[in-house]
Amino acid sequence: MEPYDIPGVFEGGGIHLPGHFLRAEEASWYPHPEWDGVFIQDLVTAGKTNGAFSCHLVRVTRGSEAADHAHSVQWELNVLLAGTGFMVLDGEALSLDRTGQTFATPPRIRHAVRAGDVELSLLALFIPALT
Repeated sequence: MEPYDIPGVFEGGGIHLPGHFLRAEEASWYPHPEWDGVFIQDLVTAGKTNGAFSCHLVRVTRGSEAADHAHSVQWELNVLLAGTGFMVLDGEALSLDRTGQTFATPPRIRHAVRAGDVELSLLALFIPALT
């Protein structure tokens, strides 16, 4: 199988919604307000789905982390797009080392993500949407 730049595929594409196409390149990257070295690109926001879900690209720079946290009402689905590191899910440390690895985190379950020696990229889906 030929390797692909998976994060680049998302950045070069977009999201189709009924009556609307959001080009990923039109969504700006911004730093997470609490975690140094974590950057987010909102692909689909709560306003586009009436709060049903939101979808984001997340980059965790080398050695940085999205620290231990929980969401009160959202399920969070994370798909590893690139890089390596680990996730702590409800106290269990899980290696992130294969593109496509997917983790589902129910509401109120504590979790964290830490990048290893290279930047880590995730596709994050929240149900209901982050607001």
